[in-house]
Amino acid sequence: MNKIESFKINHLTLLPGFYVSRVDGDITTYDMRFVKPYSGELITPSEMHSLEHMFATYIRNSEISEDVIYFGPMGCQTGFYLLIRNAEYQNVLKHVKIALEGIISHDGEMFGNSEIECGNCYTLSLDAAKNLSKKYLDVLNNSENTGVYSE
Repeated sequence: MNKIESFKINHLTLLPGFYVSRVDGDITTYDMRFVKPYSGELITPSEMHSLEHMFATYIRNSEISEDVIYFGPMGCQTGFYLLIRNAEYQNVLKHVKIALEGIISHDGEMFGNSEIECGNCYTLSLDAAKNLSKKYLDVLNNSENTGVYSE
């Protein structure tokens, strides 16, 4: 079996940040790494689920909505993948920050918070989504861990 691209990254040195994970034609996969792997910190299932609902809604209603292919959690509970078509890195990063700011300032109901809209709405928490968004926005605003992976 060929090793997939994400397994070629040294996760022992990977820091929280916003990275280009891979490019496939006109689709770029971004690694939104929230926590350092093996640091003893993981995104809880409630945080992950809650941020997924809020961020997916905000990014799919942004100026780059037509190019959003997918947003979802990493199984390792350290971040999310964002797949975008035809988008320039700095523009995507700008809209990621805008989406996070939208979540932080969100005043209203949690998006998709009903049994009709979600398969397990009982784990959703707007506070969890807001707290995780604040933490990651801090990383993005105060870090050089952006761009492409580097050792």
